Amino acid sequence: MIPAILFPAFDPVAVAIGPFQIRWYALAYIAGIVIGWQVARRLATRAPAACTPEQMDDFVTWATLGVVLGGRLGYVLFYRPDILWTAPWEALYLWHGGMSFHGGAVGVIVALALFARRYRLPFLLFSDRVTSVVPIGLGLGRLANFVNQELWGRTTDVPWAVIFPAAGPEPRHPSQLYQFALEGVVLFVILQWIVRTPSLRARPGFTAGAFLAGYGVARIIGELFRQPDAHLGFLFAGATMGQLLSVPMILAGAWLMLRSRRVEVPAA
Repeated sequence: MIPAILFPAFDPVAVAIGPFQIRWYALAYIAGIVIGWQVARRLATRAPAACTPEQMDDFVTWATLGVVLGGRLGYVLFYRPDILWTAPWEALYLWHGGMSFHGGAVGVIVALALFARRYRLPFLLFSDRVTSVVPIGLGLGRLANFVNQELWGRTTDVPWAVIFPAAGPEPRHPSQLYQFALEGVVLFVILQWIVRTPSLRARPGFTAGAFLAGYGVARIIGELFRQPDAHLGFLFAGATMGQLLSVPMILAGAWLMLRSRRVEVPAA
């Protein structure tokens, strides 16, 4: 008997027409943006209104650029700084793979700030509506990580351990699925409850803070089961890079939640 689950033979390529290929990872990004956009569009005008649905439409392009550019540059800075010394032009080689959520988060925050300033929107309220849907993309991305046999877990003997052929013969935690559940499903449910509760929605920055803190906690827990990057290994006090980068998120999120104050909502 094999004391583990053999990894299903998933093809990372969803569609292939001649040399043209569309990968599940790319579809996860696209689906996360499109679904998140539609949900955020419906939340945009709930009192106190953050923006118009049309403005949320316009922000999609800004958010996409923030995710892609921030995610790639964050990966280079946090995980592969050697590229800046050996081949700095490769920092823009998006097709080589390598994206950092923390870098993407910074990119989206910059996009939020610039967009809100340009259209004179309430920055914190606008950020609340946008961050409330981010777990959709996070969850789909983790499923794509599983399909791609990447970011696998540490070796284990639990009954649901998975043997990833790309990682060798050892049974491992399917940490991508753990992170899908924590960063995607659980965090999405919590944020949707917050943003749909009038008293909490009326506190600018509370939802965004809950997202930052919630993701940081979920990521730290998930990293306990995930194999650290081979070229980095364990860092300060045995923590991984993902855990260290999540600590500032928790602190910033807690600060936003504590400082948030309810604004008066005009009677309908």
